[in-house]
Amino acid sequence: MYNCIPKLFFIAIFFTLMGYPQNVSAQQTIINNKPKNIILLIGDGMGLSQISAGFYFNENPSNFERFSVIGLIKTSASDDVVTDSASSATAYASGVKTYNGAIGVTQDTLTIETIAEYVSKKNVATGIIATSSITHATPACFYSHVKSRGMYEEIAEFLPSSGIDFFAGGGLQFFNKRKDKKDLVEELKKQGFEVTTGSLPQSLTKDKQAILLANNSMPTILEGRGDFLPNVTKMAIESLSENPNGFFLMVEGSQIDWGGHDNDAAYLIAEQLDFEKTIGVALDFAKKNGETLVLVTADHETGGFTLATDNGDYSKIKPTFSTTGHSATLIPLFAEGPGRELFGGVYENTEVYHKIKALFSR
Repeated sequence: MYNCIPKLFFIAIFFTLMGYPQNVSAQQTIINNKPKNIILLIGDGMGLSQISAGFYFNENPSNFERFSVIGLIKTSASDDVVTDSASSATAYASGVKTYNGAIGVTQDTLTIETIAEYVSKKNVATGIIATSSITHATPACFYSHVKSRGMYEEIAEFLPSSGIDFFAGGGLQFFNKRKDKKDLVEELKKQGFEVTTGSLPQSLTKDKQAILLANNSMPTILEGRGDFLPNVTKMAIESLSENPNGFFLMVEGSQIDWGGHDNDAAYLIAEQLDFEKTIGVALDFAKKNGETLVLVTADHETGGFTLATDNGDYSKIKPTFSTTGHSATLIPLFAEGPGRELFGGVYENTEVYHKIKALFSR
């Protein structure tokens, strides 16, 4: 037995010199080509079948075909096999597994630093966009710390001094029609924000932008929301890219999830196509810029959505659902741009945070 040790030693040395692949974390990996900017797009409730629907129900080629690296993410919460948006977004934003409903806190409800807070200390510009209320679970996890996702007014209080430079979505009522009578719109202005509450501004006069265009969530695409998400994403990119130190931007297609919960295929697919259009905005900028990494993923899958045959007709697709809740299926992550090589493989959702942090460790 002991006679084989020298042979094994020299074999190990040989494979090390030859570059045999090693299982190392993002922090240990030597990254030669780091991005200046990172755009993380999260399709809430978007599983592989939702993405596939964008191929079959889209008149244009899918923007997902433009990615060269794809990974798979395990999404379970710390205390449940099936995650909710709060637990999953906390994993993405802060790199820890926590309980369903937690916003930026650990299993023990202790505050944990978010990636936006981390990069803001490095003078990197930050932005958050959603088609839900800006205080909803996914966006909230990138700037606030509360024990329950339903604490919308408490979540809103974090934004004025959070270090976020640009945010857009719904949720105005949690800033100016609060139970405690606080006027957070005025507080935002005191913190240097230009506050927009009507429609998207034609031009931006300040570096810090607060765009709140609905009392609660934004209208659905089917109700006439129009190109809010792609347009405000382009606006955010143009604003944040003025920062010489780079930027981090999180964009959520929030209502793909709601179409899944409603088992409403038309609603889901319309929101999916809107999200795909937004992905195109990010990829177009990244291609021209050359220093931007674009990541697209989801917090979980919703609806057990699938693309079945229509009554056995293999030439027709019938979108179907198996649940009105979330599912535990693995979630794909797509990466394009400098640093994309870190995101292939199969890993926990917490690793997304650690990989992004490694890329911003300059």
